[in-house]
Amino acid sequence: MSEIHIDEILEAVWTEMEEGRDAVEGVLDIAEVEEKHEALELVKKAGFLVETGGRLKLTPEGERRARLIIRRHRLAERLFSEVLQLETHHIESNACTFEHLLSPEVTESVCTFLSHPPTCPHGKPIPRGECCEKLKPHQKPLVMRLSDLAPGDYGRIVFITPKNHARLDRLGSMGIMPDSVIKLHQKRPSYVIEIGETTLAIDSEISNEIFVRKV
Repeated sequence: MSEIHIDEILEAVWTEMEEGRDAVEGVLDIAEVEEKHEALELVKKAGFLVETGGRLKLTPEGERRARLIIRRHRLAERLFSEVLQLETHHIESNACTFEHLLSPEVTESVCTFLSHPPTCPHGKPIPRGECCEKLKPHQKPLVMRLSDLAPGDYGRIVFITPKNHARLDRLGSMGIMPDSVIKLHQKRPSYVIEIGETTLAIDSEISNEIFVRKV
């Protein structure tokens, strides 16, 4: 059985237990694996689960692993929802893929980038990581939208999430591209920015699509 199958079973157990349920039937109903009964037995033999009277309980090692997979999944949901602004029906499937790909280092980076969100887009808690424990009160995210800068602030563009390629091309022609440094002059009545020797006015929608690191 693959590591992915183990993670899927543990994820299903964690999800059910969050809802106050721990029955085998409920876990098997939502686990996205083939040959579910066989997969469950193998997870128990691996020492991640114990079953008593049709009820499941995570072992300490199983809980540790389940916590990590849930953390990766829900952080991925946040990333796809808030930053990439994917449509709802694309978020879950992509999060299911990414939860198996994120290394511990990348997971911590994503969490820090998102400013250590406490919940996923559905309001379910995101298990905290070591980076969250180091979080200082009122610490701002490392990367933010251009619209979150204060007038007079400088920001280096990290990435842009335009609605379409035509907009990306238009922004590029104006010098608005990754690694460029922007100074925000004003927010009202429109966003006025400075790039090099050029001063431009952009609307609020575009300012929300430009992500910068404050410099």
